[in-house]
Amino acid sequence: MRLMDIKYSLKRVVPAIVAGFFLSVPAFAQNDSAPASQSMHQAGEKIEQAGSDTAAAAKDTYYGTERAVKDTTITAKVKTALERDRSVGGSGIHVDTVAGIVTLKGSVPSPEMAQHAAKLAEQTEGVKSVNNQLMVITSSATD
Repeated sequence: MRLMDIKYSLKRVVPAIVAGFFLSVPAFAQNDSAPASQSMHQAGEKIEQAGSDTAAAAKDTYYGTERAVKDTTITAKVKTALERDRSVGGSGIHVDTVAGIVTLKGSVPSPEMAQHAAKLAEQTEGVKSVNNQLMVITSSATD
């Protein structure tokens, strides 16, 4: 090909490429047919939902923390009541509290002590119920 033919071809091809590029730019810039106001409205709704979800998570965290503090306080009060009681004190009863429900675990020497420990726990402020899982283990003398 001669140089003159190449110049002539470029004069016809280059403008067609440039025109095609400029005509395609709006298609790339807007990937849907929604007007800008609708897109902004949708974006606003998504931001509002994200804010609402964040507020709900913060609220759940607050109430979960509040419940944990209350349960810890109840556990401490039950342990104190058990330690101060002459018939139960020093027996090594494990106390756990979840949502106001106290669970007593461990071993005690008599059914009466297990019942008494459960009664002390039930009488403690904030306790909703007691799950008495104390095991009675009697010691036998082996001489």
